[in-house]
Amino acid sequence: MVGKREGIILLDNGSLRAGATLQLRQLAAALGSCLGQEVHPVSLLHSSKVAAEELGGEKAMTLVPFMRAQRELGVSRFIIVPLFFGPSGALVDYLPKRVKDLHDEGWAELEVEVAASLVHAGDRRVAKIMAELVRERIAEKGWVRPAVAMCDHGTPVREVNAVREIVAEQLSEELGDVVKVVRACSMERREGAEYDFNEPLLEKLLGQEGFDGQVVVSMLFAGPGRHAGAGGDVAMICDSARERCEGLETVMSDLVGRKVEALAEVLADRYREHIGVVRK
Repeated sequence: MVGKREGIILLDNGSLRAGATLQLRQLAAALGSCLGQEVHPVSLLHSSKVAAEELGGEKAMTLVPFMRAQRELGVSRFIIVPLFFGPSGALVDYLPKRVKDLHDEGWAELEVEVAASLVHAGDRRVAKIMAELVRERIAEKGWVRPAVAMCDHGTPVREVNAVREIVAEQLSEELGDVVKVVRACSMERREGAEYDFNEPLLEKLLGQEGFDGQVVVSMLFAGPGRHAGAGGDVAMICDSARERCEGLETVMSDLVGRKVEALAEVLADRYREHIGVVRK
């Protein structure tokens, strides 16, 4: 590895909504400031389809084209810092396949390393960010001890669902008596009993006893997109629930990525942990 030029990538899944890329760029800049190195904002998929005029005139880059372009500049080693809460299939399945494709193209010297995802049981900072965002909504609404439905996307991967449960437990501890209860839920799931671990779904939880009054939907989503953005899938689930459940009030928390500096510090530590640098 000596003598190889290295690139640092902040990687998200990608979105067709410009806001996701703009936020990724903010986070990459903040992470770069933390590390004192350039960090490239790159998406795994989708984002390159967003019109450049929606992105300040600069097209978003997806991973494989970005790495090919970097190869022309002499970069052959990449450290990827994932903007993922847990070990998504995008990281453990799709990404290695794309790296293999590049090797098969004849890029034998390519090296790709992936740092750990955002959440683990020994680090409460994601939950602390989410607790702050929930408190903001409670203060805005003037509510007293609402219920909290902590919602993630839903996943076919048990290890990712385990991250949902870790964050929900930490969030409950962070909020304490400020709220009545915190319950983990998911936006959607695959069919089949083998995916029951995603239950309850948000649409089923809203309106149940304890979640039939004032409810903050705490968003375990990093950035805006068709699911978590304004008018997205989660918002529509909340709208539908209020229509069918008289007395239900809901408000969605802001997204984790809005706390740019705090989240960048977590990402920086994931990078440092990966390269073996202990923060003093």
